[in-house]
Amino acid sequence: MLYEDMDRAGLEQRLAKIEERIANGLRQIAQQRGVIAELERNGRPADHAKYLLAGLQLLQAAHRDVRNHLVKEVGEKSDLAASEAT
Repeated sequence: MLYEDMDRAGLEQRLAKIEERIANGLRQIAQQRGVIAELERNGRPADHAKYLLAGLQLLQAAHRDVRNHLVKEVGEKSDLAASEAT
Protein backbone atom coordinates (compact mmCIF):
# COMPACT_ATOMS: atom_id res chain seq x y z
CA MET A 1 0.00 0.00 0.00
CA LEU A 2 1.62 3.17 -1.20
CA TYR A 3 -0.72 5.44 0.75
CA GLU A 4 -1.34 3.21 3.78
CA ASP A 5 -0.56 5.97 6.30
CA MET A 6 -3.01 8.40 4.69
CA ASP A 7 -6.56 8.58 5.99
CA ARG A 8 -9.57 8.31 3.72
CA ALA A 9 -10.05 12.09 3.52
CA GLY A 10 -6.43 12.52 2.48
CA LEU A 11 -6.77 9.82 -0.14
CA GLU A 12 -9.92 11.42 -1.51
CA GLN A 13 -8.18 14.80 -1.68
CA ARG A 14 -5.24 13.25 -3.54
CA LEU A 15 -7.70 11.47 -5.84
CA ALA A 16 -9.43 14.77 -6.65
CA LYS A 17 -6.06 16.32 -7.55
CA ILE A 18 -5.11 13.45 -9.84
CA GLU A 19 -8.53 13.62 -11.52
CA GLU A 20 -7.84 17.30 -12.22
CA ARG A 21 -4.45 16.42 -13.69
CA ILE A 22 -6.09 13.81 -15.90
CA ALA A 23 -8.63 16.36 -17.15
CA ASN A 24 -5.85 18.87 -17.84
CA GLY A 25 -3.88 16.16 -19.62
CA LEU A 26 -6.82 15.39 -21.88
CA ARG A 27 -7.01 19.05 -22.85
CA GLN A 28 -3.28 19.22 -23.51
CA ILE A 29 -3.38 16.06 -25.62
CA ALA A 30 -6.27 17.42 -27.68
CA GLN A 31 -4.47 20.72 -28.15
CA GLN A 32 -1.27 18.97 -29.21
CA ARG A 33 -3.18 16.86 -31.73
CA GLY A 34 -4.53 20.11 -33.14
CA VAL A 35 -1.01 21.52 -33.41
CA ILE A 36 0.11 18.40 -35.27
CA ALA A 37 -2.85 18.57 -37.64
CA GLU A 38 -2.16 22.24 -38.35
CA LEU A 39 1.52 21.61 -39.01
CA GLU A 40 0.74 18.73 -41.36
CA ARG A 41 -1.94 20.74 -43.20
CA ASN A 42 0.64 23.42 -43.84
CA GLY A 43 3.23 20.90 -45.02
CA ARG A 44 5.52 21.61 -42.07
CA PRO A 45 7.46 19.01 -40.10
CA ALA A 46 5.56 17.68 -37.09
CA ASP A 47 8.15 15.30 -35.62
CA HIS A 48 8.83 17.38 -32.52
CA ALA A 49 5.13 17.97 -31.94
CA LYS A 50 4.49 14.22 -32.22
CA TYR A 51 7.31 13.53 -29.78
CA LEU A 52 5.71 15.93 -27.31
CA LEU A 53 2.34 14.24 -27.84
CA ALA A 54 3.90 10.86 -27.04
CA GLY A 55 5.31 12.31 -23.81
CA LEU A 56 1.94 13.76 -22.85
CA GLN A 57 0.30 10.39 -23.49
CA LEU A 58 2.87 8.60 -21.30
CA LEU A 59 2.29 11.11 -18.52
CA GLN A 60 -1.46 10.63 -18.89
CA ALA A 61 -1.02 6.86 -18.55
CA ALA A 62 1.02 7.39 -15.37
CA HIS A 63 -1.68 9.66 -13.94
CA ARG A 64 -4.31 7.02 -14.70
CA ASP A 65 -2.22 4.37 -12.94
CA VAL A 66 -1.98 6.60 -9.86
CA ARG A 67 -5.74 7.23 -10.00
CA ASN A 68 -6.48 3.52 -10.23
CA HIS A 69 -4.25 2.84 -7.25
CA LEU A 70 -5.89 5.62 -5.23
CA VAL A 71 -9.37 4.33 -6.06
CA LYS A 72 -8.30 0.92 -4.79
CA GLU A 73 -6.85 2.44 -1.60
CA VAL A 74 -10.02 4.46 -0.94
CA GLY A 75 -12.07 1.27 -1.38
CA GLU A 76 -9.85 -0.63 1.04
CA LYS A 77 -10.12 2.17 3.63
CA SER A 78 -13.92 2.08 3.20
CA ASP A 79 -13.98 -1.70 3.62
CA LEU A 80 -11.78 -1.47 6.71
CA ALA A 81 -13.94 1.27 8.25
CA ALA A 82 -17.09 -0.77 7.57
CA SER A 83 -15.64 -3.89 9.15
CA GLU A 84 -14.49 -1.94 12.22
CA ALA A 85 -17.96 -0.42 12.61
CA THR A 86 -19.61 -3.83 12.88
